[in-house]
Amino acid sequence: MRIHQLDTRNRRDIRRFVEFPFDLYADCPQWMPPLVSSVKATLDRRRYPFYKHSDADFFLAEEGDKVIGRIAVLENRRYNAYQQRKAAFFYYFDVIDDVTTARALFDAAAEWAARRSLDTLYGPKGFLRSDAPGILIEGFEHRAALSMPYNYAYYPRLVEAAGFEKEIDYLSGYIERGQDLDPRFYALAEKIKERRGFWVKTFTTKRELRAWIPKIQKVNNAAFTHVWGYYPLDDDEVQMIGKQLLSVADPKLMKIVMKDDDIAGFAFVFPDISEALKQTRGRLWPFGWIRVLAEFKRTQWMSANGIGLLPEYQGLGGSTLLYVEFAKTLKASQANHCDLAQVMETNLKSLGDMNAIGARWYKRHRVYRRALD
Repeated sequence: MRIHQLDTRNRRDIRRFVEFPFDLYADCPQWMPPLVSSVKATLDRRRYPFYKHSDADFFLAEEGDKVIGRIAVLENRRYNAYQQRKAAFFYYFDVIDDVTTARALFDAAAEWAARRSLDTLYGPKGFLRSDAPGILIEGFEHRAALSMPYNYAYYPRLVEAAGFEKEIDYLSGYIERGQDLDPRFYALAEKIKERRGFWVKTFTTKRELRAWIPKIQKVNNAAFTHVWGYYPLDDDEVQMIGKQLLSVADPKLMKIVMKDDDIAGFAFVFPDISEALKQTRGRLWPFGWIRVLAEFKRTQWMSANGIGLLPEYQGLGGSTLLYVEFAKTLKASQANHCDLAQVMETNLKSLGDMNAIGARWYKRHRVYRRALD
């Protein structure tokens, strides 16, 4: 077994890195593929916005001509400058069930980080703040939600055997179509609108939604500084996140809670097109986009990955309005299930609010850390 550092200008290297999880999870019905073009974009040092301020490298574990593992290691200088840390992050970690291979990949990442005088390796954590973090440690029997990490049950064992320990956990839950709020919530939401100046901004077209994205991201950038892994985004990263959001968004499912003329919160729900991506092996071209468009109309799953009220508006009744709008969105859709994606275990307010609307918690993702000698 050997560790090979990718040449990101080499098409064969890129293809082998991107294709490995498709082979590893070929017989796993719970795994859902990423959009291949999005993964390839992160290896493009000339165009991807991350490389304007930071650096990353990629490694393959090989046995003969066969790939048996992969990992990316990142130095996010904007994060380190803001948090006053010397952190490295690993991402795209996939490997066969072999301790030796996993350790070799992590050692390659650790050596890369140590050469840059970084002192701690965290992960998985991606290139953009919007990339879902963590390794799945509970809920392996359930399908992966849209853009959420999935891995085999042996992963936590391999990570911990390589010297990592827990940093923070994220919980994911779901609600079913039959669940609904008490009618008193709906009446209370109307009173809150009248008395507190809250109202709901809705969208009908992607063009209209696109025009609001800079404002949405600006508020998100300034308000959620308490979130683990936070650092302020630059304009290029905001545009990249906005582009990703638009690619999977149905404008009718996207709502913003306003307080007078200011954004107070978000209730973003996305059609889960994971099954179409699985059928097309994560590719939109030449004909994958046809299946994806069809999946938008027929999927029975939604993914709520952006529900929250800004801290300064909590305690004014905005949470009630937020979850009433969320309930209305689900009732208006054809979906029977909705995933509630990745709430930090320390965010007791959000966990409590979601418990109140009947959330059933069924997955846990963990971010790990390892001190570097």
